[in-house]
Amino acid sequence: MTKISESAKKGIYLLPNLFTTGALFAGYYSIIAGINGKYEIAAISIFIAALLDGLDGRVARLTNTESAFGEQYDSLSDLISFGLAPSLLMYNWSLQSLVDIHPIMGKIGWLAAFIYAVSGALRLARFNVQIGSADKAYFQGLPSPAAAALIGAFVWVAVDHEFTGESLRFVALVVTLVSGLLMVSRFRYYSFKTLPFKETVPFVWILLLVLIFVLLALAPAKVLFVVFSLYTISGILMTMLSIKQKRAAKKQPKSSETKE
Repeated sequence: MTKISESAKKGIYLLPNLFTTGALFAGYYSIIAGINGKYEIAAISIFIAALLDGLDGRVARLTNTESAFGEQYDSLSDLISFGLAPSLLMYNWSLQSLVDIHPIMGKIGWLAAFIYAVSGALRLARFNVQIGSADKAYFQGLPSPAAAALIGAFVWVAVDHEFTGESLRFVALVVTLVSGLLMVSRFRYYSFKTLPFKETVPFVWILLLVLIFVLLALAPAKVLFVVFSLYTISGILMTMLSIKQKRAAKKQPKSSETKE
């Protein structure tokens, strides 16, 4: 007989895994809604999944209920909610219409959706093997929830403005490929894990939060699309700036050398 591990005997922690299950449910519901042509609901479901995904880890840390099981379950949930759900949403809403141009374009459409999905899987696998060794202040590559949010916001804004997926199919193709490839890129993105949540902050921070809530209430789709578009661009600019500074630092000693 094989010995049962101590973690198996103890069972699993309910509270953080409840949030993870909720995120998985929202991601799966997004797929169902997209198949049924309810694209706005499908996009909103992705944001609900992202919100719940952001809470499960924090709840686990606050309640001291972190576990290896929870980490693996969270990754599998992320693959569904931020890998498959956004790629299928984009395909069902827009990319499948590329077949009307030419059968080859139709294949390019579903292949672009597949590239996004596999990029999400690779991004999660790379993140898992880097736990404990990577810089907590930054992510390597666009985080899968942010990539999914970018696609969800793009579809949500388009539907709100009564654009059809067919009219934006080439834009959708570019957005799908770029967001997918950015996930497996080496661009550095700020993780927000070092924000001073437990420390005192200037009063203006509260005013900024109130402003964000007001804007979200007025035009949630537009605000979310702008926010995640800026975040996507920020990683590229941050990395390019860092490379430029390193090159300048390497040249600095040579230029400062003086002849004896």
